Amino acid sequence: MLRTIIFFLLLVGLSALPVFAAEDAFDTFLTKFDYDTRADMKTDSKKLLKLIEEKKAVLVDIRFPEETKAWRMGFGLFIPLNELPKRLAELPKDKIIVTACPHKDRSSIAMAYLRTKGYNARYLTDGLTGLAANLRGDTAKEFMEDAGLVPAGKK
Repeated sequence: MLRTIIFFLLLVGLSALPVFAAEDAFDTFLTKFDYDTRADMKTDSKKLLKLIEEKKAVLVDIRFPEETKAWRMGFGLFIPLNELPKRLAELPKDKIIVTACPHKDRSSIAMAYLRTKGYNARYLTDGLTGLAANLRGDTAKEFMEDAGLVPAGKK
């Protein structure tokens, strides 16, 4: 009986280790959080496209599958936020991971999570809706020129 109790306590204790490790990683992230971290954790659409063009970054759309079925950007990875822990192996460690959702609430969570896992992660400040607005219609040419991705004045 005593062995069973000890085994049970060890099992419960060991199963809690990943939770404590995750808490420690987030505690460390928060403890080291400063103005430099705040600036480094963000990128906007123009910087994102430049980073992708230079092959320095990957966009990760963390919306739910129902949202990505409705519309997609046509590039990047699609990993819903709630699947991120199981799919970390799909993310390159040698690139900046830019997380994105329509605005920035879920992408901020994903960015913080990825940073606790050792990734150089940022979130898209203008969100996918901002990116889409910049890549459509009359604004697309000017946006791409401003981002330095096409020469100014080229038709």
